Amino acid sequence: MKRNHQKSTSGRHDRAAAIVGLLREFPNNKFSLKHLASASGGADKAGRRETLEILGRLFDEGVVEECAREKYRLSSRHLPRVEGTAEMTSSGSMYVKVEGEAEDIFINQRCTANALDGDRVEAVVTHRSRTGSPEGEIVRIVERSRKPYVGTAEVGAHQIFVKTDSRRMPMDVFLPKKRYPDVRDGEKVVIRIAEWPEGTKSPVGELVEVLGMAGDNDTEMHAILAEYELPYRFDPEIERAARDIDGRITQQEIDRRRDFRQVTTFTVDPADAKDFDDALSVRKVRDGVWEIGVHIADVTHYVRPHSPIDDEAVERGTSVYLVDRTVPMLPERLSNELCSLRPHEASLCFSAVFTLDENLQLLDEWFGRTVIHSDRRFTYAEAQEVIETGRGDYAEEVLTLNRLAQALRRERFKNGAISFDREEVRFRLDEHGKPLGVYFKEQKESNQMIEEFMLLANRRVAEFCGRHLVKGRKMPRTMVYRVHDAPSEEKLDRFRQFILRFGHVFKASKGRAVAKELNRLFARIKGSTEENAVSTMAVRSMAKAFYTTDNIGHYGLAFPYYTHFTSPIRRYPDMMVHRLLARYLAGEKSADKKQLEALCEHASKREVVAAEAERASIKYKMVEFMQEHLGEEFDGHISGLTEWGVYVELDETHIEGMSFLRDIADDFYYFDEQRYEIAGRSTGRRLTLGDAVRIRMKRADLRKRQLDFELLLPGAPRHDDAPRSDMRTGRRRRR
Repeated sequence: MKRNHQKSTSGRHDRAAAIVGLLREFPNNKFSLKHLASASGGADKAGRRETLEILGRLFDEGVVEECAREKYRLSSRHLPRVEGTAEMTSSGSMYVKVEGEAEDIFINQRCTANALDGDRVEAVVTHRSRTGSPEGEIVRIVERSRKPYVGTAEVGAHQIFVKTDSRRMPMDVFLPKKRYPDVRDGEKVVIRIAEWPEGTKSPVGELVEVLGMAGDNDTEMHAILAEYELPYRFDPEIERAARDIDGRITQQEIDRRRDFRQVTTFTVDPADAKDFDDALSVRKVRDGVWEIGVHIADVTHYVRPHSPIDDEAVERGTSVYLVDRTVPMLPERLSNELCSLRPHEASLCFSAVFTLDENLQLLDEWFGRTVIHSDRRFTYAEAQEVIETGRGDYAEEVLTLNRLAQALRRERFKNGAISFDREEVRFRLDEHGKPLGVYFKEQKESNQMIEEFMLLANRRVAEFCGRHLVKGRKMPRTMVYRVHDAPSEEKLDRFRQFILRFGHVFKASKGRAVAKELNRLFARIKGSTEENAVSTMAVRSMAKAFYTTDNIGHYGLAFPYYTHFTSPIRRYPDMMVHRLLARYLAGEKSADKKQLEALCEHASKREVVAAEAERASIKYKMVEFMQEHLGEEFDGHISGLTEWGVYVELDETHIEGMSFLRDIADDFYYFDEQRYEIAGRSTGRRLTLGDAVRIRMKRADLRKRQLDFELLLPGAPRHDDAPRSDMRTGRRRRR
C-alpha cells in the first residue's frame, strides 16, 4: 500500500508540474479542464477528476486562476511583469506604454488597480485580443504621477468633489472639507492626486491652487495654463533679477559694434504688438544693389548663460500665445523694454546684413553685433498701405524691400517650398475677454516682406555656422538646426486616398515633386468648400519640424540649412543660436554636441505643449462664442468621420463641432470604414468628407471645450423658424 501511495503521489506531482509548465509556456492562453487533463496525462473521467483536484490546490496557492467557466490560466501574480506608463482614456480603461515595445498593453477599467493617467505601473499581459493586441492588468503602482488636474469644485455639506476638465480623469476627485474649508462651490481649482485607497470610489486629492470662479475669463485662461503645466507669472526672484539688469548703452559698448544708427531702419509688427524684436534696414549701395540689414534684439547681451533668467527661459522654452494674452518666455523688463526695438531709441542687436542685386545674387554677407536706431514703427496695415499706394513714410525703402521679398518668395517656391497658406481664426473680444465676433488673419505682402527676410537670415546663419572650411575641407561645427523631414510614403498614400474623395488626383510620391504637386493642388482648391479640410490633412501628412544638432534640412521650406535666429525674445533655441554664432565669429572651437542636443529635445517638447495650450484656448473661445447661438442653423461641410459621429466645419467661421450618429433623426446611420462614409441603413443615404450639410447648434460644453451639432438632412424633421445669424458680427436674424 505504501508503494502504491508513493506512486500515486509521484504521478500527481508530475501531472501538476505538467499543468504549471503548460500554463507558463503559454501565459496568454486560457485552457479548458479537458485540455489540461489531456495534456498532463489523460482525458478520461478519472484524469479529469484528478486534474480538477490539482487545479483546486493550485488555485488555493495562487498559482492558477479561473478566468471563465471551467477555463483556467496562470495567475497574474506568476506572469512576467513589465514596467511602463499608464495612459487613461475617457472611459476609464488604460493603455500601458512600455519602453522598447511596439504595442501598448490595453487594460480594462476593471483591471487598473486604481492606477491613474501618468502613473508608473507594473503590468502583466494576460491574453491577446482577436486582432493579436496585448491585453492585461495592472498589478502594482510603482510611482504616482504628480501631474496637476484642473476642475470645478462641487462643495457639499460634508465633502468636496472636484469634477476635472481632463478626459484622462473620468472620475471625480475627493477633497477633505476639514482640510480645505475655504474652497467655494463653483471655484476652479488645481489639484494633485494624493492617494486612492483600495475599496474607495474616488481618488483623494490635495489642493495646489484656487484659480477663481469658473466662467471668469482670467480663471479659464489660467486653468488652461495650469492644465498644461505652464506658468502664468514669474517668481519674484526672476522679476528682481530682470529689474537689476543695467540697461544703459555705453559708448564703450557702441564702439565694440557696427553702427547702423544713420541707416534707415524700421520695424513692422501687428497693431497690438508690445515687443518689437526684429527690424529691417535698407541702404542703396549703387544702382540695382542694396544692403539689407536684418536686425534682431540682442537678448544674449543681457541674459547670461546659467543665470536665473536664463534657467527660467530654458525651462519655459517658448512664449505661449493664448487667444487673449501672451505668456512671455522672458520677463517684461526684457521683452517689452530692454530688448524691444522701439522707435527713436538706440537698441543693441545681433544682425545679418546682406548685399543683394535685383537678380537676388548675394554679393556679400556679414554677421555680428550692432547698434541701431529705429526710425519708425509700422503696423502691417500701414506698411501694406504704402505697398498698395506707393505713398507714405519711407515709401522707396518699403517698396524696395517688398520687391526683393517677392522675388525671394518666387525663388523659394520655384525651388520646391510648400505654400501652406491656411486661414487662422481670430476673435474680437470685449474688455472682459468675451468673444464678440470671428475674423481671419490675412497674410498680405507686408507680412510676406518680413517673413522672406527673416527666412533669409535664418538659412544664411545656419549655413555659416554649419558649414566651415578648414584647409579646403568641410569641417562641420555643432549647430542648432530647425529641421523638417520629407513625408513618409505611408502618410502620402493616406493623403492621396483622402483627396480622391473630392475628385483630386495626387501623382507625386517622393522628392521635390511632392512639394510642387501640393502647391498645384492648393491653387486648384483655393476658395472651395474642401480647402480647409484638404489643407489640414496635408499638414497632418507632413513630418513635424523640430530642433536638433543633426542637420537633415528643411523639406517644407526647401532649404538644405535652416535654423531659428530671428526671435530670441520668444524662443530659447534662437538664444542658443545667437550664442553659437558669437562663438564661431570669435573663432572658438565647436560647442558640446551632447549638451546642445539635450536642450534641443527639451525646446521641441515645450513647443508642442505651448501649441496644445494655444489650441485649447481657441477651442474654449469657439465654444464660448457659440453659446450665444444655441438653436440656430448654419451651413457647413463634413470635415471628419468616426464610428460615433460626424465632424462638421462651419463655412463662415471654420468653427468645428460634432453631430452624433445616434442623433440623426431620419435613419439609423453607421460608419462604413472601407468607403470612409456614413450610411443610412434604410434610406441608403451616404455622406462623406467635404459634403455640404446644414446643422443646428445644439449644445456648447465649456468644461469639455466641445460643440454638439444636430445634422439637418433633407427629409429629416426640422424647426423651420430656427434663427440664423451673422457669425462675423454675432447678430441674429430670422428668415
